[in-house]
Amino acid sequence: MRHEVDFLVIGSGIAGLSYALKVAEHGKVMIVTKTGANDTATWYAQGGIAAVMYNPDTYEKHISDTLKAGAYLNDENIVRITITESTERVKELIEWGTHFDKETSGKYALAREGGHSEYRVLHHQDKTGSEIQRALIEKVKQHPNILLLEDYFTVDIITQHHLGQIIRRSNRDIQCFGAYVLNPQSSEIETILAKTTLLATGGAGNIYQTTTNPTIATGDGIAMLYRAKGIVDHMEFIQFHPTSLYNPSEKPSFLITEAIRGSGAVLKDIRGNEFMQRYDKRGSLAPRDIVARAIDSEMKISGSDHVYLDARHLPENEILQHFPGIYAKCLSIGINIMKDMIPVVPAAHYICGGIKTDEFGRTSINKLYASGEVACTGLHGSNRLASNSLLESVVFSHRAAQHAIEQFENTRHEIRIPNWDSEGTVLNEEMVLITQSRKELQSIMSSYVGIVRSDLRLKRAFDRLMTIYKETEDLYEKSVLTVELCELRNLVNVAYLIIKHASQRKESIGLHYSIDYPNKSK
Repeated sequence: MRHEVDFLVIGSGIAGLSYALKVAEHGKVMIVTKTGANDTATWYAQGGIAAVMYNPDTYEKHISDTLKAGAYLNDENIVRITITESTERVKELIEWGTHFDKETSGKYALAREGGHSEYRVLHHQDKTGSEIQRALIEKVKQHPNILLLEDYFTVDIITQHHLGQIIRRSNRDIQCFGAYVLNPQSSEIETILAKTTLLATGGAGNIYQTTTNPTIATGDGIAMLYRAKGIVDHMEFIQFHPTSLYNPSEKPSFLITEAIRGSGAVLKDIRGNEFMQRYDKRGSLAPRDIVARAIDSEMKISGSDHVYLDARHLPENEILQHFPGIYAKCLSIGINIMKDMIPVVPAAHYICGGIKTDEFGRTSINKLYASGEVACTGLHGSNRLASNSLLESVVFSHRAAQHAIEQFENTRHEIRIPNWDSEGTVLNEEMVLITQSRKELQSIMSSYVGIVRSDLRLKRAFDRLMTIYKETEDLYEKSVLTVELCELRNLVNVAYLIIKHASQRKESIGLHYSIDYPNKSK
């Protein structure tokens, strides 16, 4: 089956949906999402979206906080664009129906999180992402120009490679013509021809054993772009959220939002003693990379599987009003956070690198844009400031939409694109070949390429990964495609990029900390 659209959007989180709503006023839009439309990282985002709203906050303060958190590896121009456009983009979300919490005065209730010098995080209790997702999905489903394909898996983006041309990463004339997508119900690989394509596929947290990401976060967009000879950047910078709920049997790990530390909750070791002041003068409100390394250090010192977050001294009404989801979740496993400390452990949370994009969300491949966690805009540098991710998504989806609208009318569909060729492949009847490789991959990355690294660990990870890579590619070439096999292939691809970029950075900075270069960390 073949489809022809003006705008193809791959992913249904805040980045994909906000872009779709804007371009839909100008042409036919198709959104492809690998599971249900609400199964996104956006849905799981608890804390909020950072934006300058009121005095005494200023754009310059927010810019300064973002640059400092990123250890000044950020692109300052991109930081300025993002922060100065923050207020307008948040107002737009409100106009689309998003409800942020307000004070009795009618002003928006703003939270403060680690690394922020002012209160500037808009939120909806501790379910901000799901509230934004709700509002956007409602608007999308009402729009006559938008077709939403749920439970379709994107296998690859289409370029000149599929016309038999040899493409190299140094080429600057690579074109994206759309994508091949797998319809799991029919097992058919369908062809979608598009004048412009946006990758908004989210992150890659499932490279690790413990992650706050939904199970769909398997690095699909980054892997597709890299296979198409596109350019990625800063792949070594993986943010581990310091405080996921310690509950080993649960996947994904339940996030304990940083906002609860902003309200006064304090980290304590296994004996109940505060420890963060030994690592940073900002204590429990230090940036995430510092807090995650501190917790990792305390766990190694004590031999424990977790530390504690103590919220017992917070007013009960504040917990019930601002953190009802966390209260209910903890209570469901026998923890009353008003009386008990919360066991927490770091978990893979966000990839600061990704597909390299410019100020309009353009990738190195023509007619292909990227926005959200899949993209490396330059905003985050070596570490993302809390609650800047949702903001980044709406800012660069807006800019990408503006550019795509200007370009698409001068573009024609490339009708020579062949249908997917699956001749000679057979159905793989041994799922263990996929599941075991995935477990091995996650073990390698968690053991050797986690919060703390070394040159030797990275070399060992690379050597182990190469065996899995060869086995996976061999299986891919011979098998009828399934979502599980494609996800494994993408995870292997992104793991390789993380190891490669980490091995090339001979310093400790931000989220990349190596015991071989300890004195260069901020």
